[in-house]
Amino acid sequence: MRTTSTPELAGHLRLVIVRTARRLRQEAGVELSPSLTAALATVGRHGPLTPSELAARERIQRPTATRVLARLEAMGVIARTPDPQDRRSSLVAATDAGTELLNELRTRKTAFLAKRLEALDADERAVLGRAADILEGMLAE
Repeated sequence: MRTTSTPELAGHLRLVIVRTARRLRQEAGVELSPSLTAALATVGRHGPLTPSELAARERIQRPTATRVLARLEAMGVIARTPDPQDRRSSLVAATDAGTELLNELRTRKTAFLAKRLEALDADERAVLGRAADILEGMLAE
């Protein structure tokens, strides 16, 4: 699709990104819901975190973060420890099982994309590589 205006390009990119994200979630499997996967990935990447820090990073309310963390803890993919800075709070970190699950989900998603990329010619892969770099820079905070 050739777009001629910035709003048209923005709309097309939004649609493609949403569809891609949806398909990657589907390829990852059904072990975790999207919200649980996102929370576990945030804990794995930035942990240990307090529940409030997770809520802020995920842009969810603190009670929602508490419920999500309880489910992840029940699954054995995160563990809580007392926060040495605030005894009223706890820190959450990914367990070995949580890290293993995240790696498995990422591997499935990467394999899905790699298979699709192999079907493209070198020029198309180069264009997508450049587009990825541009998007990453554009969205950097």
